[in-house]
Amino acid sequence: MPVKILMVCLGNICRSPLAEGILQSKLPSDKFIVDSAGTGNWHAGEQPDKRSMKTAKNRGLDISTQRARQIKTSDFEDFDYIFVMDSSNYENVIKLAPNKAAKNKVTMIMDFLHADGGIEVPDPYFGGNDGFENVYDMLDETCTIIADKLIKET
Repeated sequence: MPVKILMVCLGNICRSPLAEGILQSKLPSDKFIVDSAGTGNWHAGEQPDKRSMKTAKNRGLDISTQRARQIKTSDFEDFDYIFVMDSSNYENVIKLAPNKAAKNKVTMIMDFLHADGGIEVPDPYFGGNDGFENVYDMLDETCTIIADKLIKET
């Protein structure tokens, strides 16, 4: 049975689609499933933000088939790992978690790169293209560490 990983941000159109695409590209698809969701439902059913898709495409990834969705309680059963982009996402996801085991699945994604914690992936939605490039670089670096760790564990 494949290991399932969920990436979570606010609206599921900027950061978590990039994280999904990046991590997916670093893991064997027969052993891992990567998905993404948002804590809100404002963009449900929509493609990722055009700037996220462009940034990913410029780096050789196509995330255009992804569709935004809101995280749901059943995700805690369906996924082995849940990575969130910032402390607000973390708090919202933890509130939704049905029990302690579910809460233990939730991790701030940048904690893999910065062991002391507290580093957030900034939301680039209201900024320019540079913000998306910065977010991609941050996620690419931490997803490499996550992928190496997950591959070693399986």
